[in-house]
Amino acid sequence: MSETTANFDYPNGATPAEIWAILQSVAEQQKETERLMQENAKQQAQRQKEIERLMQENAEQQAQRQKEIDRQMKITDKKVGELSNRFGELAEHMVAPSIREKFNALGFTFGEVSRDKEIVDAEGNGIAEVDILLENGDTVMVVEVKSKPKQNDVEDHIKRIEILRRRADTRNDTREFQGAIAGAIMTNEVRRHIEKNGLYPIEQTGDTVKISVPEGFKPRRW
Repeated sequence: MSETTANFDYPNGATPAEIWAILQSVAEQQKETERLMQENAKQQAQRQKEIERLMQENAEQQAQRQKEIDRQMKITDKKVGELSNRFGELAEHMVAPSIREKFNALGFTFGEVSRDKEIVDAEGNGIAEVDILLENGDTVMVVEVKSKPKQNDVEDHIKRIEILRRRADTRNDTREFQGAIAGAIMTNEVRRHIEKNGLYPIEQTGDTVKISVPEGFKPRRW
């Protein structure tokens, strides 16, 4: 068998050494690409870590600000409550001096007037507090005083009068109970709600008060 020598044609006439150099260059480029990708991933991880740190720091700052806001709101609520109590006391002082004569002008004959009266049961436990109580031998007028009455104050006052009625029954007190709500500031909506439920609305006018009795008004009796 005769020997034959194989002749290889390399692309573009490149020699084996040149091809090898190309392969080495590609490998180095691939290695550099991987290095850059790793470096980019590391930078991304560092940025993500920094973002998370900043988010945590922001969350802590937000929590601290919210805590301060809550603290300030508690202080404000306390001041508002104290101010509301003062307004209530002021309204009560304005209502009490003339309320008997105002009701007597409507045909009542109240002789006794008491303020800030705590009602207790047979065991001496407090069951209700009344701002102003007008009494005679036949009728008891229960008056709630608010700086600015709301509609839910009407329902609360009705429950208060019902408590007094039940207590009176246990004491064989057959007098009739009626109710009124007084306010330094009273909206038309609240006034109508008071009248609708058979209570007398008492409003401030100047340095005294007036009791509104609309046409057809029928006071509720307990």
